[in-house]
Amino acid sequence: MVGAGILGLAVARRILELRPEESVTVLDKEDRVAAHQTGHNSGVAHAGVYYAPGSLKARLCRRGIGLLQEFCAERDLPYDECGKVIVARTDAEVAPLREIERRAAENGVPGLRWLDGSGLREVEPHAAGVAALHSPHTAIVDFPAVARAFAGDVLGAGGAVRLGCEVIGIRRDGERVRVITAREEFVFDRLIVCAGLQADRVARLAGDSPGPAIVPFRGEYYRLVPSRTDLVRGLIYPVPDPRYPFLGVHFTRRVDGGVDVGPNAVPALAREGYRRRDLSGADLWETLRWPGSRRMARRNWRTGLMEMYGSVSRRAFIARARTFVPELTAADVVRAPAGVRAQTVDADGSLVDDFRLGRVGRVVTVRNAPSPAATSSLAIAEYIVDLAT
Repeated sequence: MVGAGILGLAVARRILELRPEESVTVLDKEDRVAAHQTGHNSGVAHAGVYYAPGSLKARLCRRGIGLLQEFCAERDLPYDECGKVIVARTDAEVAPLREIERRAAENGVPGLRWLDGSGLREVEPHAAGVAALHSPHTAIVDFPAVARAFAGDVLGAGGAVRLGCEVIGIRRDGERVRVITAREEFVFDRLIVCAGLQADRVARLAGDSPGPAIVPFRGEYYRLVPSRTDLVRGLIYPVPDPRYPFLGVHFTRRVDGGVDVGPNAVPALAREGYRRRDLSGADLWETLRWPGSRRMARRNWRTGLMEMYGSVSRRAFIARARTFVPELTAADVVRAPAGVRAQTVDADGSLVDDFRLGRVGRVVTVRNAPSPAATSSLAIAEYIVDLAT
């Protein structure tokens, strides 16, 4: 197993759950589990509202959130059904919101309510809009804590989690897969790659196709100062632009009581570039030479410029959030840690939206696992292990 994020650990745990006699080893280049996307996300356990009915996202999110809730209850981990409202700020957004409601109902999302403007203010007194869709069972969790619990289960079942083991080569040798790290070589009968921001690179080491390729986007956040966290009770989201897999700047309550505002989506100059100044020449060159990156940029340069303007201008960033929480001011927020999304892009420039897996002989590669992958991790693990075995 390559990758000790929440998904890789969930897969390892599932294998040992089904086949306790198996020898399972998880490799990761970092010195801790959940170091990247798992440790830098918004902490939202999604109910399955947005996703195209019948897609892997829709199917696995609905099963995954149930499994996640049960797991958190068993381990006494935080799981708070604070609920979410998706706000139509103008009449023009009502029809797209109705389409989201239709999708959510078809996906079996429970407890949905359509709210008018006054109904919205009963749920979120400081929000403004002409209508909203309320998902009361959307929750917030501590995903790094969940990942650590998964790692504990792997170790407790006799598996191994080997940190500081960067994979630099993979050789398929008949019914064996040889994985070379900077420290030693491992031999497996099967390999599953859940490498997140490095997923395409590790997949290519195994002989998988060049595409789709990872194009990293940094998601920047602000955080409400403690005296202003009462502006938000749960989660407040805009109606997303259907052209993109990003949900737009929104308000997210955290399990520690804080409230984040964001994220935007700006091109990152390094795959693990959590700060603006982080630059990797190798990562940037790989992004630029992927033909899908150039095609994506030509189609979406106007949106990209708007996102970058919001990145450098606090006023512009907050102005977007104020469209549905008008009382918010620039003085109400401070900078918060950013995350990097491993956005997968096809060669034709299309942003890959659904989960996508590959297979090369005895190697299964997770090529695209964006949100709601953390929510769905236990269900995705079931799916992957069925595929691999």
